[in-house]
Amino acid sequence: MADKIQIHDLAVDCVMGIHPWERQHAQRLFMDVEMAFDVRPAAADDDFTKTVDYDAASQGVERIAVEWRFRLIETLAERVAAWLLETTPIDAVTVRVRKPQALNRAAWAGVEIHRRRGEGGG
Repeated sequence: MADKIQIHDLAVDCVMGIHPWERQHAQRLFMDVEMAFDVRPAAADDDFTKTVDYDAASQGVERIAVEWRFRLIETLAERVAAWLLETTPIDAVTVRVRKPQALNRAAWAGVEIHRRRGEGGG
């Protein structure tokens, strides 16, 4: 399936990191979420109830990042992917997390994961 519902450059301010200074203050992360989902039924009827609510999805992603205060961006990506697969009708998801403050010598460091319904954590 080639259809994707996408959220790009979602800015999330949260506590993230392994260093003590990272645990004291929120820092900005950027997240991308690509959800594989057949949009044809929704498009055919112009019916919101037949698609994924990307506003609700983005709010859930932000809530996970803020409330859980993870140490690793890998853990954040896994939890976001699992939550989306559990709470939406998507078939698969790609989650990217970028941490701009991770390295002084690079624009950002990050992680990208791909998960499918029925495979492992989803």
